[in-house]
Amino acid sequence: MNNRRIYLDYAATTPVDERVIQHMLPYFQEEFGNPSSIHRFGQVAEAVLDESRETVANIINCKYDEVIFTSCGSESDNLALRGVALASRNVRNANHILISPVEHHAVSRTAQQLSQIHGFELEFLHADQFGIVDPDKVALRIRPDTALVSIIYANNEIGSINPIKEIGSLCRKLNIPFHSDAVQAASYLTLDVEELKVDLLSIGAHKFYGPKGIGALYIRKGTPILPTQTGGGQEFGLRAGTHNIPYIAGLAKALELAQNDRTVISEQLIPMRDHVIGQILEDVPNSYLTGHSHLRLPNHISFVFEDIDGNNLLRMLDIAGYACSSGSACKTGNPAPSEVLLACGIPPALALGSLRVTLGKNTTIADIDGFLSTVVRLIQKAREFFPII
Repeated sequence: MNNRRIYLDYAATTPVDERVIQHMLPYFQEEFGNPSSIHRFGQVAEAVLDESRETVANIINCKYDEVIFTSCGSESDNLALRGVALASRNVRNANHILISPVEHHAVSRTAQQLSQIHGFELEFLHADQFGIVDPDKVALRIRPDTALVSIIYANNEIGSINPIKEIGSLCRKLNIPFHSDAVQAASYLTLDVEELKVDLLSIGAHKFYGPKGIGALYIRKGTPILPTQTGGGQEFGLRAGTHNIPYIAGLAKALELAQNDRTVISEQLIPMRDHVIGQILEDVPNSYLTGHSHLRLPNHISFVFEDIDGNNLLRMLDIAGYACSSGSACKTGNPAPSEVLLACGIPPALALGSLRVTLGKNTTIADIDGFLSTVVRLIQKAREFFPII
């Protein structure tokens, strides 16, 4: 058993960078004002808000007032889909929503609610066996009455990277709003919205070594959108609520650090990622990589294993000191296979034997070597003592 706990679930969340913590600290007690207040305390807070928004805008290459701060990536996705769908219906009677079948639930469940409650026609695009959407397939399904298209940038479960720029160019030519969930991508891929040709882009700070509870949504100027949270006039009238200044400052600092360091960290992680993939495929019979072999996030590793219960394997790994995750949603008495894996054509029984290992900037080669020897042994043990019937 490993004497210290090894965290290999960076796609779920990341530890807050010490530099981010130090950047946030003054805004909890020393400069604690509400930016909506007109006195000196409020003015200082407003300056921090403005500076943070400018930092994010510069990083993603957009205008200052195209950045909206939210509580998380999920809220950003919700505002993008619900706000644009309702506005597009209002402005041009658009009633068709087009998304991929491998979206995060913040997108897919929001789209389903828009269909079930608000009467939108929801269509799922085809994704290939790697979970990647072909732009040509989008071209075949997009319509004049499409309210918006939403395609995930990099998949949280299988790590595959979609051709966002090509899809964005298509939507831009047809003047159809295009949103991308970039929550997993923000640590490792470009967020240049002009290059990506997106109209809306969602991020969440806790995926790139920032605090939980803060996110942002890029909204290209002129994109039709209605607020989904009303009250005060914060965030240009699109997201009411008192600004969380410490966390907004933390998001901006974390994003700046992540984007500045992404090339170096990617070069550090890719060899470890590929070593884990190659070693498991070689040492574990009936193991299969999920997602694309190289069009994937630098830190992302995911498998399915025959004759394995993924949740049992996670518990065994946790006892052994390794924190990983699965694409399987563990429900009491009723484990359900991942919708993403099913969309990739993986049979339900095999999809239940999934494992996701995601590395981070604190991961070492020693961590990887220990994990590899442990997981191979535990899979063999699980197949021997906990057979799938």
